[in-house]
Amino acid sequence: MEKDFQTLQEIRQHIWKELGRASKDRHHAWRTPVLATVSGEGEVNARTVVLREVDVDQHMLRFYTDRRSPKVSELQQERNAMIVFWSTRLNWQLRVKVNISVETDGPEVQALWQRLKNSPSASDYLGLSAPGSSLQEAYSTSQEPDTVHHFALLSAHVQDLDWLELRRGGHRRARLHNDTAQWLTP
Repeated sequence: MEKDFQTLQEIRQHIWKELGRASKDRHHAWRTPVLATVSGEGEVNARTVVLREVDVDQHMLRFYTDRRSPKVSELQQERNAMIVFWSTRLNWQLRVKVNISVETDGPEVQALWQRLKNSPSASDYLGLSAPGSSLQEAYSTSQEPDTVHHFALLSAHVQDLDWLELRRGGHRRARLHNDTAQWLTP
């Protein structure tokens, strides 16, 4: 049974602790949140992403992607996005307003690629076709990997946390900014 956190500061600290755990534990429910973006035409798109790194001091969440993915062009046009986490174990929903920067090149991207290039996930960033491209069949086995990687880093600067706890004794909700916090009606 999880501890019943009473203060907004305790909740804030536990949220960041859980996010840190999720970036390291592939079985943590928050490892794969939903990222929602808006296209240039105003179309809302949502997809599951994998939380790779958390920097508590900088209020930063990091994700990896293929730079040809539609989410990259959407984020280059509109950096504001929403990330939604759900944990059945905690009975917590966390909605995170973020401002996302996209890095497709540079020393940090190259250093991360050097760490990833020999891992099984490297193939996610070496496809000849961009994510979402049409295929002739369900599995394309004839495609050779590209010699150039398409790896990109998404750095999500947290602007606002909207925390909701569902529980039998009464639901609780709070909004947590960087230096302020307030209880909300669930």
